[in-house]
Amino acid sequence: MSLTVTSQERQVGVFTVYPAGSLDSNTYPILESTIKKIRESSPKAIVFDMKDLTYISSAGVRVIVATKKAMKEGGGSILLTNLQPQIRKVFDIIKALPSLSIFESVEELDEYLTQMQRKVQEQEEEA
Repeated sequence: MSLTVTSQERQVGVFTVYPAGSLDSNTYPILESTIKKIRESSPKAIVFDMKDLTYISSAGVRVIVATKKAMKEGGGSILLTNLQPQIRKVFDIIKALPSLSIFESVEELDEYLTQMQRKVQEQEEEA
């Protein structure tokens, strides 16, 4: 199996990563490399859009968990969206990311991000 990974800065400081194919012990370095490049710009959030991910192994899960840890240490977060049923099942089974926000669609994610930003703006206006 193979993996392709693309990414895009959808909002300032918010990067969406699109892994497609199989994320396993042979392909995880492709995703790690993309994440490393994104983290060099100190993002506020990394969104994993999993709609085209067909398989994930423990090596793939480790990349997600490591990214979550690194982002948290830097004051950022990661979010997951569009998980295929088999991918969601992996996370359900291992409970690797219990505090991670998972969204059903990009639209739901965008609404969440909009609400987050409004909240910050309101707090700044009140200060």
